[in-house]
Amino acid sequence: MADFNFKKWNLILGWFAFLIAFIAYSLTVEPTVSFWDAGEYILTSSKLQVGHPPGAPFFQMMGAFFSIFATDPTQIGLMINMMSATASAFTILFMFWSIVLLIKQVVMNNNESSKGQNAAILGAAFVGSLSFAFTDSFWFNAVETEVYAMATLIMAVLFYLGLRWGNDMFTPRGNKWLILISFVVGLSFGVHFMGLLTIPAIGLIYYFKNYKTITVKNFVLANLAGIAVLLFVFKLLAPNILRYFSALEIFFVNSVGLPFNSGSIIAFVLLVGFIIFGISFTRKKNYVNLNTALLCITFVVVGFSSWLMLPIRANANVTVNENNPSSARELLAYYNLEQYPKTHLFYGPQFTDQYAGLDENQPYIDDKPKYEKDKTLGKYVIVNDYKNGLQHYNSKHASLLPRMWSSEHAENYMMYSGFLDFSVKTDYQMQNDLRTVINDFKNSVANGEVDYEDYHSFLKKYGRYIDIEKPSLLENIYYLFDYQIGYMYWRYFMWNFTGRQDDIQGKFDLHGNWISGFDSIDKYFLGISQDNLPGDVVNNKARNTYYFLPLLLGLIGLFFLFNRDKKLFWTMLVFFLFTGIAIQVYTNVRPFEPRERDYSLVGSFYVFALWIGFGVFAIYEKLSKFSKTNFLAPIISIVCLVAVPGVLISQNWDDHDRSKRETAHAMAIQYLESCDPNAIIFTIGDNDTFPLWYAQEIEGIRRDVRVVCTSLFNVDWYIDQMKRKAYESAPIPSSLSHDQYKYGTRDYIIKEVVTEDTLSLNQFLGFITSDDARTKYKHVLQQQGYDTSGQRNQDLNANYLPTENVRIPVNKAAVLKNGIVKPKDSSLIVPYIDIKIKGAALYKNRLMMLDIIANNNWERPIYFTGGAFGDEDYIWMKDYLQLDGLVYKLVPIKTTVEKNNPFDMGRIDTDKMYAMVTNWDWGNNGDPDMYHDIETRRNSVTYRGNLARLIEALIQENKLEKAEKIADLAMAKMPVDMFGFYTLLEPYIGAYYELEATNKARSLYMEVSRKYQESLTYYSALTEQNQSKYIQAIYSDIERYRGLVDVATLYETEDFVKKEMEKFNNYLRLFTGEPDSEDSQETELIDSSDSSNEGS
Repeated sequence: MADFNFKKWNLILGWFAFLIAFIAYSLTVEPTVSFWDAGEYILTSSKLQVGHPPGAPFFQMMGAFFSIFATDPTQIGLMINMMSATASAFTILFMFWSIVLLIKQVVMNNNESSKGQNAAILGAAFVGSLSFAFTDSFWFNAVETEVYAMATLIMAVLFYLGLRWGNDMFTPRGNKWLILISFVVGLSFGVHFMGLLTIPAIGLIYYFKNYKTITVKNFVLANLAGIAVLLFVFKLLAPNILRYFSALEIFFVNSVGLPFNSGSIIAFVLLVGFIIFGISFTRKKNYVNLNTALLCITFVVVGFSSWLMLPIRANANVTVNENNPSSARELLAYYNLEQYPKTHLFYGPQFTDQYAGLDENQPYIDDKPKYEKDKTLGKYVIVNDYKNGLQHYNSKHASLLPRMWSSEHAENYMMYSGFLDFSVKTDYQMQNDLRTVINDFKNSVANGEVDYEDYHSFLKKYGRYIDIEKPSLLENIYYLFDYQIGYMYWRYFMWNFTGRQDDIQGKFDLHGNWISGFDSIDKYFLGISQDNLPGDVVNNKARNTYYFLPLLLGLIGLFFLFNRDKKLFWTMLVFFLFTGIAIQVYTNVRPFEPRERDYSLVGSFYVFALWIGFGVFAIYEKLSKFSKTNFLAPIISIVCLVAVPGVLISQNWDDHDRSKRETAHAMAIQYLESCDPNAIIFTIGDNDTFPLWYAQEIEGIRRDVRVVCTSLFNVDWYIDQMKRKAYESAPIPSSLSHDQYKYGTRDYIIKEVVTEDTLSLNQFLGFITSDDARTKYKHVLQQQGYDTSGQRNQDLNANYLPTENVRIPVNKAAVLKNGIVKPKDSSLIVPYIDIKIKGAALYKNRLMMLDIIANNNWERPIYFTGGAFGDEDYIWMKDYLQLDGLVYKLVPIKTTVEKNNPFDMGRIDTDKMYAMVTNWDWGNNGDPDMYHDIETRRNSVTYRGNLARLIEALIQENKLEKAEKIADLAMAKMPVDMFGFYTLLEPYIGAYYELEATNKARSLYMEVSRKYQESLTYYSALTEQNQSKYIQAIYSDIERYRGLVDVATLYETEDFVKKEMEKFNNYLRLFTGEPDSEDSQETELIDSSDSSNEGS
């Protein structure tokens, strides 16, 4: 210790922490594209294209740099994933140095720290930083291409720079740190806004350094000032810079007559000139503070300049160009997320607004004018009728703190509000039929026959006749604390510092909860026994238990800091609150999101891990009173290192190791390879779109296939892009011009049936895209005698659907010539396809899909991914599909979907599909060393279902050897233990019996039945209260087990069936409490089996 060099060891251990994290992330990083947004981020980074708002241009430019190191296109995904790993490792480096600075600040207090304290500080920093490195959420972000890893790095750098500024604030050039902070703040706009949440904490560092006397007044003002700076940067500076460019662009082009983009260039020159003048002027006049402020704003703008990439690349017409932010005005809309639903934080509508109809006083408000370039006029023109363009919310359903706001989540909100009270409106109280309907419904509710979904449907249907009570303010506050903070923040926090139940998304059920590893404690908080847990629960790789060790060490640090330095404690507490709870409040989280959202809250977990570092030092300081050994600090550090980072890495490694996972990549290729040449494939959302984009753009796979995302097919910029050639894919066949689908035009077309006649598709499209006055809604209203004087122009001038019956002609010669149907099936081709358009309106994306059908004339094969099962997703042609691999091909052969099996859509060409499936690359599926995450397991629903149908078809065609080969392939690539979803295995058991592979059938039967037995054994030991609570899960497992036994009764020997029936009845008796009566139970089962077989 005599030669202890603190500065040297600070550098060595900081970089050593970086190295450990970097090696761990490098060993566990995903080697290619993953699900959700990763595919989009990889391709838009590598090729500098334009991703979804609000954009991440600096992130993308860094990704382009990392992609340079790829040796071939297949390595680009890995290299950009490694960018997240590298950024995360650097986060640990800066975190280490931040902990050192923080503890130094507390310990020194104008005194030099001792050598023992110095060693303890370094050990504390090492433990704290590595603790955060291996937390669940941060590690998840570190091994895939998402913005959150780099955003956390920016946040860590900003906090470190803030600490350095605090230390050097009163030195001659101390404000250099503030200038650097401003530059990094500007860079954060090019990654994610999360980094900006460091600003209030940095503001408090300034406040506590400059105000020695703390009063309630100046303390409150300091906090408000920090928030004000945050709002200024986020809500005023950046958007107003874009508004400034937008206003000058429109002025100089429209009013002065200059060419496009001239106004933006002039705005840039003026801005630079103003900055140069301002800096020079304030320097000459010695206005130090004003000069510093101007420099800060300048460097924020310089950092923000990464956004220039977006309009530059948008004007290059790159393949992926979301929202096409090619001008200053469009870039402003891109920044403001104008395509997404608006949330109201403090006052606004609740979800009940959807039932209420128009507001009596202000039914409509103005939309924002949408400018487009008119190259003929050389001006920007407004293309939408924006006056009264938006329906205003009903003021009767607005309230303070509208936490329950989303109309798409009404059923889940009712879990908090309960069934909404309602009464019949005065105007309808004398309608006996209506009163009868409502009374019958209320009786059904009282009898427990109505669930929240039924209740929502009733309110939607009869909302115009009833007054519905909105949730109260107290109910909204309860939802805020119980769900948004309790379930969607505290649960995630405990995942990271106490333990996690599994990787299945929680929905107030037996999944996704936090656990500790202490059965008695977990039983208390979960409210359910932890004894005899089923194997699927115990063996879930994401079941991680830390025994409260990280939490306890962090709390020790928190209380230590509170007692030693309340100023620093409050600074860190504000940092913690803004990066955690404030995010949940601001985003106004809905129940339930498509997936867990813990990854966006890593900032607050970072702050808590700082407290873990303090906890290590607190233990040292306490024990140093009893021992003066020089080895105390190393011993405590090593013990804490094992107890917290050691436990975290040992528990979290298996479910964060993605090094072998290639399932998203394999699925993307399978989707594309399932298509015939020159195909058009309609996708639905992220997971059946972004991986396909990646495969085509990055690896050049099947570029002849045109991927059309129907979720984006309702906006003009995306339709424009689909009408351009991309790669080897020709434009989509379409006859509609831009003016016929531009923003605000034909967004939805109201159905007003005036005839039951069937129109040909071309006639139908001609009518609803016509500008003839007789095709407008105004004409219908006038024909029906309505006064149109009070109607909006947007409604009166809109087209309408005159019929819901449409006929699509079939050109048989074209069908055969283009290989849509094989010649051997030519006799099955129908002369036309009749569809019935359901719903109250036809939306733009369905209009465009029908436009493709009309203009394609059966020349290019058309496919659907099957990502959804609504009739409209298949443009009402579910009866005309053919299952090819993973996709459904549109064919003019009728294959009626059975009502009992609504998911078994389409015919099957067994030869074609067998050839596809046997050549699939499964991406390490079934490898016992690979972590099969929930998305991989969920995709098995599609795989198992499609392969089961192929096996059934092969058996029907007496191709038994091929059928068994496909069954074996499915079991090898989707083993029972790894994938779950056991009901999908019943067809495989039956198939093996049909193929006389009895041993395989029995083995699979026993394996699946064991799963149900484990589950039922667990449920049977619960209290009656818990059994009642989870009755639906128990009933489902019983019925699934019963269905499994039913399969065996069809094929097995009498002895085997009798034995299995009795076994089933024994598990049933665990819940019924009936006496052992083999004959009666067996008879009951046989009767139920017979009746179920008759119904199938």
